[in-house]
Amino acid sequence: MSGENVRRGAHVLGAFVDALTWDEALARISAWAAARESRYVCLCNAHMVVTTMQDQYFLRVVNEADMATPDGIPVAWMLRRLGFREQQRMSGANLMWRYLALAEARGDAAYFYGGTDATLTLLSARLRAAFPGLRIAGTYSPPFRPLTAEEDAESVARINASGAGAVFVSLGCPKQETWMAAHRGRIRAVMFGVGAAFEWYAGVLNRAPLWMQRWGLEWLHRLCSEPRRLWKRYLVTNTLFILGAFRQLLFGWQKGR
Repeated sequence: MSGENVRRGAHVLGAFVDALTWDEALARISAWAAARESRYVCLCNAHMVVTTMQDQYFLRVVNEADMATPDGIPVAWMLRRLGFREQQRMSGANLMWRYLALAEARGDAAYFYGGTDATLTLLSARLRAAFPGLRIAGTYSPPFRPLTAEEDAESVARINASGAGAVFVSLGCPKQETWMAAHRGRIRAVMFGVGAAFEWYAGVLNRAPLWMQRWGLEWLHRLCSEPRRLWKRYLVTNTLFILGAFRQLLFGWQKGR
């Protein structure tokens, strides 16, 4: 691998999150992708950080990532309180879009793993319209069951043969992060866990308007859109995040350190 991965950041409730500017993150990712280095990037929102408090294996998965960005206003806010006063939110959806603009200009290829076949078809059409010169190396919608060893090996071989330097993974948290960790060293590309980004850009789900994103209310928009599926995730985990954040800031407590 090219050079050392020097990281600057802080633990947020145990999960190490990088303090980065957009330019720094994109430059580092682009270099890894150009060299086809096997890396993975976690996009840390409040739900993910709380999950690391409840699952020691998942805590290790996040803390062993090559980069973990603050995907979510609460996580970015915590980094600011922990000394990185200019830290911005860096969501998976926005990181994906910004990287693809660079990939188009550089002639780099990207692969899309996850979602349904219908979503991937819509996503590919949207990306070709937005980035006419982008090289879409391939897409794959895995079945809703664990792949056999043979199926997984075939999937890895397809990705590596595609020439992609970046693989965007949309399997939901924590499945996508554990998948990326299990495939580091096997897939010759940078992997990104981008959650619902495929559905948003495909138009299958409506993303929150910009004003809600800026005010940290994207979670509320998603909760109103899918209340039955997401009520526990947002109402329970957001409460746990707030309690853990106050405990850390008041008493210096950080699980996993």
